[in-house]
Amino acid sequence: MKRLFLLLSALLALALCGCARADTLVGLSVRDLDSGHDLPAWPHDGRHWIEGRPGHRYAIVLQNLTGERVLAVVSVDGVNVISGETAGSAQSGYVLEPWQRLEVRGWRKNLGEVAEFHFTALPDSYAARTGRPGNVGVIGVAAFREKRPAPPVHIGQPTYPPPAPWYERDDVAAARAEAPRPAAPAQSAPSPADAGSRAREAESRAYAPYADEPRQQLGTGHGDRRRDAASVTQFERASRHPAQLASLYYDSAEVLVARRILPPRWPQPPGRPEPFPLGFAPDPR
Repeated sequence: MKRLFLLLSALLALALCGCARADTLVGLSVRDLDSGHDLPAWPHDGRHWIEGRPGHRYAIVLQNLTGERVLAVVSVDGVNVISGETAGSAQSGYVLEPWQRLEVRGWRKNLGEVAEFHFTALPDSYAARTGRPGNVGVIGVAAFREKRPAPPVHIGQPTYPPPAPWYERDDVAAARAEAPRPAAPAQSAPSPADAGSRAREAESRAYAPYADEPRQQLGTGHGDRRRDAASVTQFERASRHPAQLASLYYDSAEVLVARRILPPRWPQPPGRPEPFPLGFAPDPR
């Protein structure tokens, strides 16, 4: 019975390892460049959170966990770190060689420089300063496998291309494009007052899940430029959709403690005096 239990345990472990290898292409972590430490990730409600310290520079650490090339599309605060566009998984990213570890240290300015990432107040974040504050507080990676070359064709054996899925068929796309669309009702341009009211309503809806919690404090700034060489390469994705999506959420210690993600740092609120801060008498000099 004991041998059977050990065998089942081993098979279960192998199955779990196989799933992890199949689904996890790239490891994602964050390194505080000023302290020199990797920031621990704290799980909370299905997300993983890290504590950012205002003013500290940081790097996004990507680790290719496979023996093949993979593409990692990286976003910070909902912005692509290479192009500066509002992030989408179909955009440009970093190609990692087998088992390669890469530190992404800033917003890509050209093939020789980046503007350093650093934690800062939300209004000073790059996303907020470019008019996109809605997704501040999250770092994301969309990882893609590389398309493998087609197997050689043997002479005398006819080959047939696989049927295209419905969303790739040209006839369906053409039919949709030619289908008549109902005319949209004419609308007058909104006044500045109406636009401001709608913006406030959108902001309140965005923060509705956290109505009783402190709002996001930290974002990622556009820091000093530093040398960071890169080059252009070719990469054909194996699929349109990423094989892996990973994310890390971040905020200040104050907010993470208030949301009960981090334990309190002090037994009493900071600033309250203690009558006996030390428990033992020191030696005389």
